[in-house]
Amino acid sequence: MKQEHIEKAYAIAKERYATIGVDTDEVLALLQNQQISLHCWQTDDVMGFERNEALSGGIQATGNSPGRARNIDEVRQDIAFVKTLLAGNHRLNLHEIYGDFGGKFVDRDECGVEHFQSWIDWAKENHTLLDFNSSSFSHPKSGSLSLSNPDEGIRKFWIEHTKRCRDIANAMGEAQGDPCIMNLWVHDGCKDVSVNHGLYRNLLKASLDEIFEKEQPMMKDCIEGKVFGIGLESFTVGSHDFYTAYAAKNDKILTIDTGHYHPTESPADKVSAVLPFVKELMLHVSR
Repeated sequence: MKQEHIEKAYAIAKERYATIGVDTDEVLALLQNQQISLHCWQTDDVMGFERNEALSGGIQATGNSPGRARNIDEVRQDIAFVKTLLAGNHRLNLHEIYGDFGGKFVDRDECGVEHFQSWIDWAKENHTLLDFNSSSFSHPKSGSLSLSNPDEGIRKFWIEHTKRCRDIANAMGEAQGDPCIMNLWVHDGCKDVSVNHGLYRNLLKASLDEIFEKEQPMMKDCIEGKVFGIGLESFTVGSHDFYTAYAAKNDKILTIDTGHYHPTESPADKVSAVLPFVKELMLHVSR
């Protein structure tokens, strides 16, 4: 669309909004200073750079979307292009599986700041603030349980992974002079009826307590619940109730994902219900 057509359309909109008391110039100035965190996984359908395999573990993405970015350079090019189409300067949300692993396999309990240094450098060059996510899905040890797994070896693997992700997030925050927001979501649950919900939830609580022991001044922790994951329809360990209670008690940010609830539920209604009890909210808007 030509610039003159855009300006004419805006002039009409400005006049109409003025009739109901809205100053569109003030609104646009306000929006320029509001930031959202763009999901890097929109570029390549959540494939990442770790295994180049089909995805699994409670998510609907398959990793085979036509035209998806095929490498780290294409992901960055796509993100840079998206930012040219948006008003304001927005943040970027990275999953751990998007590390710059240099063509080598780095398991999830071995990831470190060095694997994200090129992202930190790229973000600085592109005037972009970074946020972060741990990645518990699509891994031989993820199965249907990670941080709540009764197998101590598997549980410790994911605890170590998440601790390292917090270290990475804190390093990002230090480098950019602004706290990196790290979201924690695990798909833990089961397809069949479980007779001992308390066992898994107590294990998840113990894992979270251990993960959050270390103070990380330049990152913020978010915890995200879900009704169920694909193939985990009977029971979800980290339900909305579980994480709401944990966030309120432990002063963590609660994440509300608009795609993580029953179709008859309103995520918007949950905002006013939890705000009196949690310090902050993060909102995920599903595509």
